[in-house]
Amino acid sequence: MGFLDTESTLLLIGVLLLTTVLAGSLSSRFGLPALIGFLGLGMLAGVEGPGGISFDNFVLAQAVGIASLIFILFSGGLDTDWRDVKRVAGPALVMATVGVLISAGVVAISAVFLLGVTPAQAALLGAIIASTDAAAVFAILRSTGLDLHGDVPALIEVESGSNDPMAIFLVGAVLLFMSNPSASPFALAPDFMIQMVMGALIGVGIGFAMPEILKRGGYRQGGLAFVISIAAALIAFGAAELLLGNGFLAAYLAGLVAGNRHYAAKRTVSTFQDGMAWLAQVAMFLTLGLLVTPSQLGPVIVPGLAITAILMFVARPISVFVCLAPFRQFGWRAKVFISWAGLRGAVPIVLATFPIVAGVDGAFAIFNVVFFVVLLSSVIQGPTINWVAKKLAIGDHYDRASARDRALEDVH
Repeated sequence: MGFLDTESTLLLIGVLLLTTVLAGSLSSRFGLPALIGFLGLGMLAGVEGPGGISFDNFVLAQAVGIASLIFILFSGGLDTDWRDVKRVAGPALVMATVGVLISAGVVAISAVFLLGVTPAQAALLGAIIASTDAAAVFAILRSTGLDLHGDVPALIEVESGSNDPMAIFLVGAVLLFMSNPSASPFALAPDFMIQMVMGALIGVGIGFAMPEILKRGGYRQGGLAFVISIAAALIAFGAAELLLGNGFLAAYLAGLVAGNRHYAAKRTVSTFQDGMAWLAQVAMFLTLGLLVTPSQLGPVIVPGLAITAILMFVARPISVFVCLAPFRQFGWRAKVFISWAGLRGAVPIVLATFPIVAGVDGAFAIFNVVFFVVLLSSVIQGPTINWVAKKLAIGDHYDRASARDRALEDVH
């Protein structure tokens, strides 16, 4: 019986993964980010959907989310051209730190007045939804055949790959203050610097080491080269966390450094890690979708609408215009588009599980609000990205058919 149960479980996982990918591809055809299809299928498979699967293990969901983010960030680093990073390093770094802080602060202040929550809960909500996700933006742009001008796409990509550590740090800081109100905010500054520096050092070190191991070991094609790339991502994250660094920053930088070095198995490793990132996205969003009880979203519709409006029309534009003010290569049209392209994705939903695991009062309400905001942001901003870019005249069209084919193959 146990063997049959195992068979049924494996069959169910396989069917869910396949149908989730199909759902994501279908949503992309309608101009929506693939995460809508992934999350939607998870909700349909959940306790209130036709699937009827009862899943409320937030600890396991958090673990799945963290593991998935490691490979998503590592793969994102592998696919990022260092020349793009050098061109936009300054503005991207400012937006990934100061920009996240501004967005979190504006949302937190608004939440106190609009939602009537405590300042601590408002700060937690702001920190959770402060980071952006560019994967959905590029999928939509490719599917609609729009090629953005200048450094705009590079800035969006580098910012999204590097702003997660700041958001994670802010969430941890707020949770610390909630558990220990007497803690001094100034005491966190050294911790933040240590996290960033150690994460960067370990990430760069692993990024240099992985190609050397592949070259010296003669792992030219597939097989063990794939295993080594998986090990590199996990070691970068784990070593950084154990040494008080930021593991997510380490994973991203490890991929970035390795992806810009030359070694025989580079193309196959990059393709494999892209598949790993896809699998991670599918597993993560499916798991997060299973967590959601649709009937509990009703009470958060009004708060969710309010926070989404603040995020899209106030917090994100303020952070973009303030952070990019010193960088004259970005005109007002580019700033408006970058503001609108600040879609929310996987990270906010994963971070929303942290307060629940920590036993914070009102954590389930925060999770539902964050989930609703991510959905609404994707549904509103996703299909209109192309329209906004055309209205602002910051993009040119290329072959739609080939672009659509590339988008379906590479949403990430």
